[in-house]
Amino acid sequence: MAFTDFNWGASVAMSLISSAVICLILVIVSKLISKKYFIITREKNMEAIKNKIMNMDEIQLKKKGRAIQSILLGLLKLIILVGIAYIILGPVITMISHAFFTEDDLYNPVVVLFPEEGTLNNFITAFTRMTFTKTFASTMIYVITLTLMQLFICSLAGYGFARYEFPFKKLLFGLVILTIVIPADALMLPWYTQFRNFDVFGILHLIKGSGINLIGTKAPMYIMTLFGCGFRSGLYIYIFNQFFRGVPKEIEEAASIDGAGPFYTYFRIMLINTMPAILTVSIFSLVWQYNDVFYAKIFAIKNSALMSLRISSLQATIQEIEKIKDPAVAQLYLYAGIIMMIIPIIIIYVLLQKRFIEGVERSGIVG
Repeated sequence: MAFTDFNWGASVAMSLISSAVICLILVIVSKLISKKYFIITREKNMEAIKNKIMNMDEIQLKKKGRAIQSILLGLLKLIILVGIAYIILGPVITMISHAFFTEDDLYNPVVVLFPEEGTLNNFITAFTRMTFTKTFASTMIYVITLTLMQLFICSLAGYGFARYEFPFKKLLFGLVILTIVIPADALMLPWYTQFRNFDVFGILHLIKGSGINLIGTKAPMYIMTLFGCGFRSGLYIYIFNQFFRGVPKEIEEAASIDGAGPFYTYFRIMLINTMPAILTVSIFSLVWQYNDVFYAKIFAIKNSALMSLRISSLQATIQEIEKIKDPAVAQLYLYAGIIMMIIPIIIIYVLLQKRFIEGVERSGIVG
């Protein structure tokens, strides 16, 4: 076929038709792809929205769960605190209320905690039978003397352990700590036999042929305290040791440069800087010596000499003197006597509370 005979019109028409078909196919494919992408995107968006809603629900549930957990935990804490408070304060509240009971209140089934009538006769009778003023004065002289002795001996020992190096230092300090751990009951018999026939290096046996019986006097407590073996002396040495270790050594070095000797430095400088520890040990010693019955019973100290021994026998004394047959009635006077006994200790603690807490914290007993 000749080139001039080629049908150009038909060819162009076919090309246009083919192009149109291709364009149409491309449009349809693009539409389908766009629609599919839209569907996929929409599904993803819907899934994301659903996940977000679920996450929000989970967050809300977690928040509600935490709120419920917090409420339950708070209730548990409250129950525990109330239980502990009841265990600790319940007997104290009962003792205080019963101290004002009359005999009629005691036998009245309606009266539980607060007396209907109330009376101060229990306090008056207990005050009289205890010879409170005389016994309290005797007790305070005894307690303050022991406390001052313990402050002097234990602070010196604590200062020596904290600042000086000497042979067997760690061993000796370990023995001091051991005295805190060993129960007093384990030493009861050795102490009794020692002071039942007291002697110093056998000298009294050489002179008199026998030792001295110190049972029934306060002398054993004074002797034990003087040699650092008194009531809780190991704990007091530990407190002073910890406190002195916390005092900067530069203070002593400056005093030494100025010509101060060790005793001058100790009494005029170190003790002033350890006032919180001194007050802490003073309160501990005062309270424990004031309330002590164990040592007083071991050494058979007379009941008239100490307040704690007076209290321990007050119920029986009043029951016998007042001709009271029911022990529950005599116990009302005992409650009144106990309240009068603990009031001075509470006053001392309230006045020195801030210093006492500071001394306990800085001495390393807690924390």
